[in-house]
Amino acid sequence: MSKAIKIHAHGGPEALSYEDHDPGRPGPGQALIGHTAIGLNFLDTYYRSGLYPAPNGLPLIPGGEAAGKVVEVGEGVDGLKPGDRVAYTTPLGAYSDERVIAADRLVKVPDGVTDEQAAAMMLKGMTAWYLLHRTFKVKAGDTILCHAAAGGVGLILGQWAKQLGATTIGTAGSPEKVELARAHGYDHVINYRDQDFVAEVKRITDGRLCDVVYDSVGKDTFPGSLDCIRPLGLFACFGQSSGPIPPFNLSILAQKGSLFATRPTLFVYIAKREDLESAAAALFDVVASGAVKVRINQRYALKDAAKAHADLESRKTSGTTVLIP
Repeated sequence: MSKAIKIHAHGGPEALSYEDHDPGRPGPGQALIGHTAIGLNFLDTYYRSGLYPAPNGLPLIPGGEAAGKVVEVGEGVDGLKPGDRVAYTTPLGAYSDERVIAADRLVKVPDGVTDEQAAAMMLKGMTAWYLLHRTFKVKAGDTILCHAAAGGVGLILGQWAKQLGATTIGTAGSPEKVELARAHGYDHVINYRDQDFVAEVKRITDGRLCDVVYDSVGKDTFPGSLDCIRPLGLFACFGQSSGPIPPFNLSILAQKGSLFATRPTLFVYIAKREDLESAAAALFDVVASGAVKVRINQRYALKDAAKAHADLESRKTSGTTVLIP
């Protein structure tokens, strides 16, 4: 019998229950996937805790990215066959041995990219893609600030931004994470526990500030992030690991330099099949070329997902983590 992690009531890591699960058979336009690796993301904790409501209510199977092999395809599925290596990112459902999924959400994994790498980077890597190429088109000479630089998105974003020619500044919360970020494309890394990141950004840039700030932390870095942005620059808040940003008066954006602000989400940027293919192709290219390295820093058995969540939320993990069915 296939297994899955299910949530029957919102709560802490203890809300994750490892139990039997029948994935069903693929219908028209669908495929049955056998997972080999599953990505762990802070987003998963939002659905577990109830911060983000489950689209179809409870119980739910969390998880937004995974890789594996096609087991069976349904009627009308072209371009995929049993045995193909595939990966995907969707809002929910990855914490399982097997699952049925819409075939048009799957992309083939090329040679030179492992299943673990693919599982670990689909959501995080394509998030870095849209932030760097769509939300703010980073180019040579730009200066960026990325909070949580030693996190899964941060490590990919730093390398990719450096490859694009940007000056890269990151923040991290320990000497070990500072060094990890420095090894992944960041020119400057600020330990926010010991240093005032706003003052440091001003010092590093000689007062010119940054063209864009990428912020997945939320409450703890706001409104300081706005003080790191040049006039007419962009604040891109794509997460809230420390809690949501409280309501604020939009006039603060005028006071800080006629700033732009956005709260983007990956699934809007890849809703169209052609955008999903473009994002995946760009991500696979930079990884296969070696310009962006995706290293797995932690591995947990799927049955130990509660331990993985507890470690993630207590900042005991760094970089990329995968769950192994």
